[in-house]
Amino acid sequence: MLLNLHNNSNNSENVKIKLKKGDWEVEVECPEDKIQEVLEKVLATLPVSQQQEPQEEKKERSGATCRDLIKGLWEEGWFSEPRGLSEVDEELQRRGYHYDRSAIAHSLTDLVREGILSRAGTPRNYRYLQKHPP
Repeated sequence: MLLNLHNNSNNSENVKIKLKKGDWEVEVECPEDKIQEVLEKVLATLPVSQQQEPQEEKKERSGATCRDLIKGLWEEGWFSEPRGLSEVDEELQRRGYHYDRSAIAHSLTDLVREGILSRAGTPRNYRYLQKHPP
Protein backbone atom coordinates (compact mmCIF):
# COMPACT_ATOMS: atom_id res chain seq x y z
CA MET A 1 0.00 0.00 0.00
CA LEU A 2 1.41 3.37 -1.01
CA LEU A 3 0.73 6.29 1.31
CA ASN A 4 1.70 9.85 0.36
CA LEU A 5 1.17 12.75 2.76
CA HIS A 6 1.40 16.31 1.44
CA ASN A 7 0.79 19.57 3.24
CA ASN A 8 -1.38 21.77 1.08
CA SER A 9 0.42 25.08 0.60
CA ASN A 10 -2.91 26.96 0.32
CA ASN A 11 -4.11 25.81 3.73
CA SER A 12 -1.39 24.67 6.16
CA GLU A 13 -3.93 22.92 8.40
CA ASN A 14 -5.06 20.48 5.70
CA VAL A 15 -3.17 17.36 4.70
CA LYS A 16 -3.54 15.60 1.37
CA ILE A 17 -3.38 11.79 1.56
CA LYS A 18 -3.08 9.46 -1.39
CA LEU A 19 -3.57 5.71 -0.85
CA LYS A 20 -2.82 3.29 -3.64
CA LYS A 21 -3.05 -0.49 -3.49
CA GLY A 22 -3.43 -2.86 -6.39
CA ASP A 23 -6.03 -1.48 -8.76
CA TRP A 24 -7.55 1.11 -6.43
CA GLU A 25 -6.41 4.59 -5.52
CA VAL A 26 -7.93 7.05 -3.04
CA GLU A 27 -6.97 10.67 -2.51
CA VAL A 28 -8.23 12.52 0.57
CA GLU A 29 -7.69 16.05 1.83
CA CYS A 30 -8.58 16.78 5.43
CA PRO A 31 -7.43 18.64 8.54
CA GLU A 32 -4.43 16.96 10.18
CA ASP A 33 -6.32 16.17 13.38
CA LYS A 34 -9.00 14.25 11.43
CA ILE A 35 -6.68 11.92 9.46
CA GLN A 36 -7.45 8.75 11.43
CA GLU A 37 -11.22 9.32 11.41
CA VAL A 38 -11.31 10.07 7.67
CA LEU A 39 -9.09 7.10 6.74
CA GLU A 40 -11.20 4.72 8.80
CA LYS A 41 -14.33 5.93 6.98
CA VAL A 42 -12.67 5.66 3.57
CA LEU A 43 -11.37 2.15 4.22
CA ALA A 44 -14.76 1.06 5.57
CA THR A 45 -16.39 2.00 2.25
CA LEU A 46 -14.06 -0.16 0.17
CA PRO A 47 -15.22 -3.69 -0.65
CA VAL A 48 -13.60 -6.30 1.60
CA SER A 49 -11.90 -7.91 -1.41
CA GLN A 50 -10.04 -4.64 -2.05
CA GLN A 51 -9.10 -4.07 1.58
CA GLN A 52 -7.38 -7.45 1.87
CA GLU A 53 -4.59 -8.85 -0.25
CA PRO A 54 -5.55 -11.65 -2.63
CA GLN A 55 -4.65 -15.11 -1.30
CA GLU A 56 -2.46 -15.80 -4.35
CA GLU A 57 -0.27 -12.77 -3.56
CA LYS A 58 0.13 -13.89 0.05
CA LYS A 59 1.20 -17.40 -0.96
CA GLU A 60 3.71 -16.05 -3.45
CA ARG A 61 5.28 -13.71 -0.92
CA SER A 62 5.42 -16.22 1.93
CA GLY A 63 7.40 -18.61 -0.25
CA ALA A 64 7.72 -22.33 -0.05
CA THR A 65 8.17 -24.39 3.08
CA CYS A 66 11.55 -25.79 4.03
CA ARG A 67 10.34 -29.26 3.03
CA ASP A 68 9.18 -28.00 -0.38
CA LEU A 69 12.54 -26.34 -1.01
CA ILE A 70 14.46 -29.49 -0.11
CA LYS A 71 12.12 -31.56 -2.28
CA GLY A 72 12.88 -29.07 -5.07
CA LEU A 73 16.59 -29.79 -4.62
CA TRP A 74 15.81 -33.50 -4.98
CA GLU A 75 13.79 -32.81 -8.15
CA GLU A 76 16.82 -30.97 -9.59
CA GLY A 77 19.00 -34.01 -8.87
CA TRP A 78 21.00 -32.14 -6.23
CA PHE A 79 20.91 -35.20 -3.96
CA SER A 80 22.51 -37.44 -6.61
CA GLU A 81 25.61 -37.10 -4.42
CA PRO A 82 25.44 -37.70 -0.65
CA ARG A 83 24.91 -34.39 1.16
CA GLY A 84 25.21 -33.49 4.82
CA LEU A 85 22.96 -31.19 6.81
CA SER A 86 25.46 -28.34 6.60
CA GLU A 87 25.61 -28.66 2.79
CA VAL A 88 21.81 -28.51 2.54
CA ASP A 89 21.77 -25.48 4.84
CA GLU A 90 24.46 -23.72 2.76
CA GLU A 91 22.62 -24.44 -0.50
CA LEU A 92 19.33 -23.08 0.85
CA GLN A 93 21.13 -19.97 2.12
CA ARG A 94 22.84 -19.53 -1.25
CA ARG A 95 19.37 -19.50 -2.79
CA GLY A 96 18.18 -16.89 -0.31
CA TYR A 97 16.33 -19.08 2.20
CA HIS A 98 17.46 -18.98 5.82
CA TYR A 99 15.96 -21.74 7.93
CA ASP A 100 16.99 -22.99 11.34
CA ARG A 101 19.08 -26.16 11.04
CA SER A 102 16.60 -28.08 13.18
CA ALA A 103 13.84 -27.26 10.66
CA ILE A 104 16.06 -28.49 7.83
CA ALA A 105 16.90 -31.68 9.77
CA HIS A 106 13.20 -32.37 10.43
CA SER A 107 12.36 -31.82 6.77
CA LEU A 108 15.13 -34.17 5.68
CA THR A 109 13.86 -36.81 8.13
CA ASP A 110 10.33 -36.42 6.74
CA LEU A 111 11.61 -36.94 3.18
CA VAL A 112 13.50 -40.07 4.33
CA ARG A 113 10.28 -41.43 5.87
CA GLU A 114 8.43 -40.70 2.62
CA GLY A 115 10.99 -42.71 0.67
CA ILE A 116 12.26 -39.79 -1.38
CA LEU A 117 15.69 -39.65 0.27
CA SER A 118 17.80 -42.23 2.03
CA ARG A 119 20.32 -41.52 4.73
CA ALA A 120 23.52 -43.17 5.82
CA GLY A 121 25.89 -42.52 8.68
CA THR A 122 25.49 -41.96 12.36
CA PRO A 123 23.30 -39.50 14.26
CA ARG A 124 24.60 -35.92 13.89
CA ASN A 125 26.60 -37.07 10.88
CA TYR A 126 23.99 -38.31 8.40
CA ARG A 127 24.49 -38.03 4.64
CA TYR A 128 21.35 -37.75 2.51
CA LEU A 129 21.05 -39.25 -0.95
CA GLN A 130 18.19 -39.55 -3.41
CA LYS A 131 16.55 -42.95 -3.08
CA HIS A 132 15.33 -42.83 -6.68
CA PRO A 133 15.51 -40.23 -9.45
CA PRO A 134 12.73 -37.63 -9.49
